[in-house]
Amino acid sequence: MLTLPAHAQTPAEPIVLGVHSHTPPFEWRQNGLDTGLHVELMQRLGKRMGREVQVRRHNLQTLLNQLDAQEIDLLVAVSPVDRPRAHPQSDPIFTTFAKAYSLPSQPYITDWAQLAGMRIAVKTGSFVDVFLAGQEWAFDIVPVDLYETGFQMLQGGQVDLVIAEQYVARRLQPRYDKVHSASDPLIYGSFTYVSYRGNQALITAINQQLRQMKISGEYDRLLNQWLGVGREKVDLEATQNRYTQAAFAVAILSMIGMLVTWRMSRGLKARDKELRSELRQRRKAESGYAMLSRQFQSVLDGLPHGIVLYEADRTRLWGNDKANAFLSIKQQLTNDQGPLDLDRRMGQVIKHHRPWMGHYRDQANRHWEIQCHPLLRKQVVVMGVEITEQVLLRQENEKASRLASLGELSAGVAHEINNPTGLILQSVALLSDALEDLAPAWQAYEQEDPFWQIAGLPPARAMMELAHSQESIGDSARRISTIVSDLKRYAQPDQDQPTQEVDLNAVVATSLRLTTNQHKAFEVTTELCPALPAIQAQQQAMEQVLINLIQNACLALPQQEGRLKLTTGVTNGRPYLEVADNGHGMSDAVRERITEPFFTTRRAEGGTGLGMAVCARILAEHHAQMTIDSAPGQGTRIRIHFAQEALA
Repeated sequence: MLTLPAHAQTPAEPIVLGVHSHTPPFEWRQNGLDTGLHVELMQRLGKRMGREVQVRRHNLQTLLNQLDAQEIDLLVAVSPVDRPRAHPQSDPIFTTFAKAYSLPSQPYITDWAQLAGMRIAVKTGSFVDVFLAGQEWAFDIVPVDLYETGFQMLQGGQVDLVIAEQYVARRLQPRYDKVHSASDPLIYGSFTYVSYRGNQALITAINQQLRQMKISGEYDRLLNQWLGVGREKVDLEATQNRYTQAAFAVAILSMIGMLVTWRMSRGLKARDKELRSELRQRRKAESGYAMLSRQFQSVLDGLPHGIVLYEADRTRLWGNDKANAFLSIKQQLTNDQGPLDLDRRMGQVIKHHRPWMGHYRDQANRHWEIQCHPLLRKQVVVMGVEITEQVLLRQENEKASRLASLGELSAGVAHEINNPTGLILQSVALLSDALEDLAPAWQAYEQEDPFWQIAGLPPARAMMELAHSQESIGDSARRISTIVSDLKRYAQPDQDQPTQEVDLNAVVATSLRLTTNQHKAFEVTTELCPALPAIQAQQQAMEQVLINLIQNACLALPQQEGRLKLTTGVTNGRPYLEVADNGHGMSDAVRERITEPFFTTRRAEGGTGLGMAVCARILAEHHAQMTIDSAPGQGTRIRIHFAQEALA
């Protein structure tokens, strides 16, 4: 293999990108890593330009100062569409706008003239500040360091309005219940990459690659990845019918009870002269009524819903045991419309004599369905049931549907990639043969013309560079072909993957390739047994298990000095596969429940609790045994032993 001179191997200087906001999906920090549309777009642009991208996070004013001092190369900022910044900036990335936000007492703003005499909070260095700078306005500008500071001052009465960018304001509004939108868009702008004066060459290079991404469709796919939306499908009508039937059943039982009471009273009046007979009949009636009451209460307690009957004055008449589950936390229940006001809802149901149903969540992120149904005599039945499991099942069903579609799409894309990859490999082979045949020709021509150059380089140097490029292209194309083959095989459904002889070492290699993005920030080592016997299994299923274990390990690893080790070996004639990490580990209680469906310690981060449950099912189908050794702060080691009947 040819070796390049030292100066030809020096890597390009990294691009330092400054980010300042916390506005998903554009840019924010998650698990200690900066991510978002702007960050990923810059990383792809840097890869196209052959330069590493480093992310630095500060507030906007600090980043502007560092930009002027040339301590950073780029800053993600919004610029007004008709008033560009003094710094060089790239083509627009994504459009946005700013509008006014005020308290409910303020009128709706339709014209700039309405702002005369007001105190307007404006974030320093923002595109609103750039738009307003250098002109005389009839209102007082109050500079603030953050939009959130402006919202705090507005709610505290220190300013009259805040002019803020819509994406940040939309994230802040739920925290400030008194602040609302008070105008149509006032200023239009767009996200751009901004550099320091004199660095136009970098902006030109970014624009060139950004335009290529837009032409190729890569830019549109990136926008769809970060800004795409989905839709839930909930059968509300069927659910309402079920609960309406339950309400009718409760009403019928109540009417039966009242009928029994009426008949008892009539019997007592008819026998008022026969005291002894009346007493015996009364005791008998009371005994039957008590039994009926106990049976009625037993029926109520057996229902899956908490049920409570209220009078119009909110007096509680009766309820079953399960009612306490949601009544004890009703002050915590909230949804997008705000907290649950049960008294107001019951008043509306009694007034309009129409049922009501709402979906709420408590502080433990459990989902509840609350219903109110009107009865006769201005009474209302309140029913509440926890539906967390149903919601999770629905979400997982939709997620599985999306993943299935993604698998089919991935297989199709992989197939399409194979064709150009094959052409590249054929062309590289032709190029290699051509370079070998041209060697005598360029040497002879160089002797005739000592000043002859190829692509601005001496012939020897140019041929060396061409040979190196040919080898690099060939290696890259072969790597692409390997990854595509792994992806196509992994995307195949289970029914297309019969059991076969599977090499666990090959499973490790494939899984590491497919999870490169997850473990690239950590130290990964492998210790593979060269004489490992093959097992009889489904290739895709084994890869799915190992990929899930690798991803779980990466989520548990510390950001600094995280280590992951994969080992294969044989004990007592049985092959095993082991995944070990130095992450935060698990307690005994967590370890005992780790394979239960829907059990997760990462519910707030989007965990579903199904990954390890699926792994356990797959291993049980393959007669494999999984042992977990873990303790808090000491990492986790998971070993999978394959039974003798699994050996190929």
